[in-house]
Formats: sequence, structure tokens, C-alpha cells
Amino acid sequence: MNGVTDDEDRHAWSRPEPETVAPDVLRVPLPLPSDALRAVNVYVLRDGDRLTLVDGGWTLTVSRELLGRALDGLGAVPGDIARFLVTHMHRDHYTQAVALRRETGARVALGAGERDSLEEMERRPRPMTAQQTALRAAGAGSLADELAGLLPASVPDDEMADYAAPDQWLADGERVTVGERVLEAVETPGHTRGHLVFDTGDGLDAGPGLLFAGDHVLPHITPSIGFEPAARPGALSRFLSSLARVRERPDRRLLPAHGPVRPSVHARVDELLEHHAHRLDEIERVTLAGEPTAAGVAAALTWTRREKGLADLEPFHRMLAVLETDAHLEVLAAQSRVVREPDAEGVARHRPA
Repeated sequence: MNGVTDDEDRHAWSRPEPETVAPDVLRVPLPLPSDALRAVNVYVLRDGDRLTLVDGGWTLTVSRELLGRALDGLGAVPGDIARFLVTHMHRDHYTQAVALRRETGARVALGAGERDSLEEMERRPRPMTAQQTALRAAGAGSLADELAGLLPASVPDDEMADYAAPDQWLADGERVTVGERVLEAVETPGHTRGHLVFDTGDGLDAGPGLLFAGDHVLPHITPSIGFEPAARPGALSRFLSSLARVRERPDRRLLPAHGPVRPSVHARVDELLEHHAHRLDEIERVTLAGEPTAAGVAAALTWTRREKGLADLEPFHRMLAVLETDAHLEVLAAQSRVVREPDAEGVARHRPA
């Protein structure tokens, strides 16, 4: 025995220790204020005396300090950052990029599909308004009320400053040259509508190229689906299509935003597709047994790798569980495996097709 628990080994990637993962590519894990995700990986790419960062991290003092320390180890400073390529608009990826832009003048690029969500943020809605509305339609009105009581009335001014628009909206297929690498932006909607991954292609790196996967393909967990200010139906269908799209491309090394680097994107995509196929079957069985609402179905399932019941989860994770269940029910309805109809109160109810 080596005295290392499974959990400790599972989270070893999140220790604040930069790791060279390819020539001129440094993985820098930056801490998050959540035990669930632990850290976010920011990838630093050297281009002579300039730097490109894939994702920026969350605007936190400790995150800023650790990033500065990692750059110092390269003989660089934040002023050497030329640009950020951000996979999506969630605060653990986007906000520190915007904050460092104010300090250094670095340019920030984001997927064009994130424009609606950033514009919705500018309207200063109550946090998670879209999610609370979706919970009520899923039959989880009491959970929506519970969340409303835990959240502030609006996003604070200092946080809003870090959701300013990017300098560049990236389109699908757009290419960015970083040193000898050419990164292709590939639209992968699902986790958010404008999520991008960045594919280096073949050639420079020994073996397969690199895929900076953001939250689209994660090695240990399945990402939340459609969690964004301007949420729209169909997020899981988009996510599954995006997984299939990545699977059709040449295999790459997986460089995720949360978790360790893995040798094969394809291997993990296959696992994720299998997981969702199994979950669809499981949810269909519960629905056909007579449970009509997403909230009720979610309560009949187990969650996390520890197989917790819905009631054992914290409110935020209960919300994610109910909304994930509802997203699967949307797909089942689209596949004509169940019938989905709103009742008089607007709650989506499901029955055998």
C-alpha cells in the first residue's frame, strides 16, 4: 500500500504544480472555490517571447498569484500574454482572461455562439433565472424557490466587469497560428451553445495532435448540459451531436479543462456516448413505469459515482440533476420513445409513446 486513497489519486491533477504536456505547452491548474471541480486547467502556449493561453481561469486572488508564478517559471510575466482563446463563457474559464486584458492589453477570443449569453448577462438578470424557470417546468418548483432564496438579487458590479465582450468572436473552422502550431476552432455546442474546442492537427506533436477540449470532453465526469444565461431547449441533442462530430475527426490527445491529460479523445467520447445511451434507457424505464415529471424521475435515479439519492445532493447539484433528467426526456420525446406535453401549470409531463 502506498497510503494514497483513490480520491487523492483522482484529484492529483488539481495540485498547483504546472506540467509540460507537449513542447511549448504548459498545463497550469488554477484552484476553484468548489470541492466538486477542484481546479481549472489553463494551457500556456509559447510563441517566441509571446504567450497564448487557452482559457483564463476564474478571477480569484489565489488564481492570479498561481498563474503569475507559473509564468515566472517560464521566464515570462502576464504582460507577455498576447491573447486568450476561451472555450466558453463560464466564469471559471472567461473572467480572469477579461481581468488580465484590462491589466495587460491581451486580446480575448470567444466562440460566436456565446454572444446571446453575454448579452443576457448585460441585462443583469437575477442569477440562474433561466434555470429556475426550467426547474418549475420540470416539476421542481420547491427547488426553484429554495435556490431563489440562496442567490443574490443580481450579479455584483465588480463581477459584471469580467463578463465584458471579447475582442474577437471566433467562428467554426477559424484557425489561429501559435508558433508552429495552427489551432482550429471547432464548434461543440451542448455544455454551452457557443462552446469551442481547439484542435492542433497533426504534424508538430509526436503521435496524435492535441485537442484543447474545455468542458466538452472531461476524463472523470460528464459535463452539465445547457447551463447558461440564455438557455434554450435541445442542449443534450446538441451535445451528443458535438460528441459525434469530435469522434469523426482524427483522434487527439485529450487536454481537458478539468482533470488530467489523457492519450485519446476517442476513447473518452465512446465512454460518454455509452453513458448517455444507458441514461436514456434508464430514464425511459422510470417514465414508462408511471413517473411523469423530470423531478420525479430524477428522484428515482442515483447520482455521482457514489450513487447518491437526489435528496442527498446540495441544492445546486440537485438543480443540475433535475435539469439533466429533463434534457434526457427531451431527447426521448424527440426520438418518439415518450410523449412530452405541458399540463395546465406548464409542467412537462411524460407518458409512453
